[in-house]
Amino acid sequence: MHRTARVALRVTPAQRRRCFGLLRSAGDVWACVLEVNAWRRRRRDAPLAGYQDLYRELSASGPGTFAELDSTGARSVLRRFSDAWFAAAKRRKAGDLSARFPRRRRGLMPVRWYYGTFTLDGHRVRIPTTRGTPALWMRLAREIPYPVEQVRSITLLCEGGRLFLDVTAEVPIAVYPPGEGPDPGRVAGVDMGIIHPYAVAGPGGEGLLVSGRAIRAEHRMHLADTKARRRAVARRAPKPGQRGSRRWRQYRARTRRVEARHRRRVRQAQHEAARTVVSWGGRSAGRGAARR
Repeated sequence: MHRTARVALRVTPAQRRRCFGLLRSAGDVWACVLEVNAWRRRRRDAPLAGYQDLYRELSASGPGTFAELDSTGARSVLRRFSDAWFAAAKRRKAGDLSARFPRRRRGLMPVRWYYGTFTLDGHRVRIPTTRGTPALWMRLAREIPYPVEQVRSITLLCEGGRLFLDVTAEVPIAVYPPGEGPDPGRVAGVDMGIIHPYAVAGPGGEGLLVSGRAIRAEHRMHLADTKARRRAVARRAPKPGQRGSRRWRQYRARTRRVEARHRRRVRQAQHEAARTVVSWGGRSAGRGAARR
């Protein structure tokens, strides 16, 4: 079983510039693939969608084409494009005409590196770069919740102007010795809702109701704040096709930060609610075992 944990990065200004340079280079790889397929579409040729075909095109470009981005990071972008293209083709073949092929450019693209290409040393991580550039070592905001030998990949990404690292690990499934596993007779039913995320009914008349009013309040406050900010800047918003001012770019950056903060708060509240249910289930199982 694979699990992923998101860890923030503590970087210096120089490290921040290099990380954003890697993300922009990944966006350039994505844009190049879109441009090549646009040329082929105008010539009525078959698109380049397979990973092997895309990798051959990347190899023909030569090293150093995308600044400090190494071949492993560039290949992860090609893999993402290929997966998105074939997923859209599968949906359209099944009759879903709303599925769209990837044709939108992106300024920043997440970059993934696989086991053996990066180094984890406690609270430090080394991200690989192209040959001839200095090593990129950075500090993690917290310790990775998995053993180092279980980590299979890391993904560098940006959310709301902040840099994060998604760490994916292969976690073994728990196996109990004969006679020591959970009692199959003690089960609980979980009903997932909107107002209350979890309503759990356990054996013996026990139950748990996790309130979701805090999440609803966060959504309502965020909606009211968004409406107020849009009303305040409606008059100075640039017209379609008009280039925005520096004040407008600052407003857009501020909006992205607020949206990212809202998503983090909701995700944290959902995580705490799920953890409450799991902890309650463990305590209930322990009380049942003690009564037996």
